[in-house]
Amino acid sequence: MGSSTNFDKLRKKIDSLDQEILKLLNERGDIALEIRKLKTENSVGVYDPVREKVIEKKLKELNKGPLSDNSVLNIFREIISASRSLQQPTRVAYLGPEGSYSHQACFHEFGSSAELVAVGSFEEVFEEVENERASFGVVPVENSIEGSVAVVLDLLSRSHLQVAAELFERINHFLLSKTGNIEDIKVVASHPQAIGQCKKWISKSIPGLELLETSSTAEAARLASRKKNLAAIASEYSASIYKLNIIQKNIEDSSLNTTRFFVIGNKTNKPTGEDRTSIVFSLKDKPGALQKSFFQPFADAKVNLSKIESRPSKERPWEYLFFVDFKGHSQDKVIKSLLSKLDKSCIYLKVLGSYPEGKLSK
Repeated sequence: MGSSTNFDKLRKKIDSLDQEILKLLNERGDIALEIRKLKTENSVGVYDPVREKVIEKKLKELNKGPLSDNSVLNIFREIISASRSLQQPTRVAYLGPEGSYSHQACFHEFGSSAELVAVGSFEEVFEEVENERASFGVVPVENSIEGSVAVVLDLLSRSHLQVAAELFERINHFLLSKTGNIEDIKVVASHPQAIGQCKKWISKSIPGLELLETSSTAEAARLASRKKNLAAIASEYSASIYKLNIIQKNIEDSSLNTTRFFVIGNKTNKPTGEDRTSIVFSLKDKPGALQKSFFQPFADAKVNLSKIESRPSKERPWEYLFFVDFKGHSQDKVIKSLLSKLDKSCIYLKVLGSYPEGKLSK
């Protein structure tokens, strides 16, 4: 009897706390509506990655448990997403279909209150944002194993859009099927890259099964939802969308497999003190031009380069575009001076964006 009484008391405490949480959430919603008026008057967008990174940092500092930091951040992601939707509906374009890793990255950044729109190509993602049919787009820019996504780099170099934020998604592959029973499986479907990233597990655990290549991991999940004897190598997120059961989780050969995404839009960010800047440029074809005009100025300014990569310009034979990431914000005094010096030596220079440094997901 005593334990039953205590159980009821604890449940009443939870009910009371839930009422208080609901009250506070709606108070937060009222303030969000007031902020909407100010943002409208000052032509400020509702998505503010700088402000959201500050909130995330504070939450981690304040969190004493027992909820993990990730659990707390997931809860607040939805609170922020709901607050954004009160201010203005946020439409975000990504390369589909539903359940792709791009879709997963969108959901993790913008939450379930945003309208996430699947399109058929990276070009369409850019077009949706450029033509203001979407507020933002999310595109993969590089993978820790496969390298850069060349078509996205080319689109960034030609578009007027800015990089608003960077996101990092761990690529964890799951074996999924309708029944969740491996004995039912005769065919395993996935994108060729995903199959390649799970090569060791496939040869050890399911040798001899037919492998079917699909246009995406999400397409494989869609097929698995229709055929009992077909399993998909796809994300856990796609399992929830296509109502699939997990046969085996984390079957990728490398646990460090991570994709970096860019959020692209029409806005620029203010400095946070923990920023990264991406640029693209082309130099005059002279001996030692890259060393003298690029590497030396960065070394003299003590600015840390995190990436440099070249791509054919596609304008003239043997002319190259250089894509560079470095620490700092384009509005910082040192970076402003550095870019000014670099511009004098360039045929072409474009700042793709300055944005808060993203953190690797755990």
